[in-house]
Amino acid sequence: MTAPAPRAACVPVSEGVRLRVRLTPRAGKDSVGPFEVLASGETVLLAHVRAVPEKGAANAAIAALIAKRLGVAKTKVEVVAGQTGRVKTIEIRGDQAAILAEIDALG
Repeated sequence: MTAPAPRAACVPVSEGVRLRVRLTPRAGKDSVGPFEVLASGETVLLAHVRAVPEKGAANAAIAALIAKRLGVAKTKVEVVAGQTGRVKTIEIRGDQAAILAEIDALG
């Protein structure tokens, strides 16, 4: 079985890129990757954070982790959908080509 294409988890938008992520809070360590196809057929980036899912702590942690891994400022990364669920949409603002290249490198 081949790994899913990283760009299948991405949607280019005018401000940058939206990335679908499946988050596991309360993990032993913070980590990002690999990409996975869910039972629904949706491709997502798997991510784990040590933060608990209370008062937005896990959302803040995944935004900071994605920013660090993609080499962008934390202020450019925001959870825009799925704040209370495990599957989230994260918007990364900036140059689309550069962001997509970094996302490809995660896969």
